[in-house]
Amino acid sequence: MRILPTLALALAACSSVPDADRALQSPAGETGGSEPNWKERLAAPYVYVEHRGDYRRLGDSMRALFAAAEELGLDPSGAPFALFFDDPGAVPVDELRARACLPVTERPARLGHLEYDVLPRAMVAYARVHGAYPDVPRSYPAIFAYLRGLGWSPTAPIREVYLVNPVEAASHDDLVTEVQVPWIAGAR
Repeated sequence: MRILPTLALALAACSSVPDADRALQSPAGETGGSEPNWKERLAAPYVYVEHRGDYRRLGDSMRALFAAAEELGLDPSGAPFALFFDDPGAVPVDELRARACLPVTERPARLGHLEYDVLPRAMVAYARVHGAYPDVPRSYPAIFAYLRGLGWSPTAPIREVYLVNPVEAASHDDLVTEVQVPWIAGAR
């Protein structure tokens, strides 16, 4: 997998959709993809770049991640993903925490400017979203409603897995992102 060509198109997809704010305010129940469901997510080692601030600027951290991984000759073991640790409705924008991530099979011998961690095994509610990356937050209200309906409480971090390589997508409509929200039994 060539990282830099993927990066260029991914960043273009993230920054070229003019209605990103509208996507954040879409009505509940609209996922633009699959209905929410649940599954077990297995533990996954990954390298990452820490991101602070507006989540809509995560493309900058993805750019740094892909460049560092390319420089180190790292070969990702799967689709890139992002982890979101804070609720943007409850945390000031400049204090939001996220990670731009690439899965790996094991801890790399050299990390350079990257960090390494293991995403723990967890039960997650998930949905697949078709379309441009700024439209992905449309799935969140349906996933949270699904969790509430089952009496489960969401936990962090939320994971967005970018399943379709933008290099292989003919348009933004061909992109697919899986949103995963970890949960615990019992409503808050």
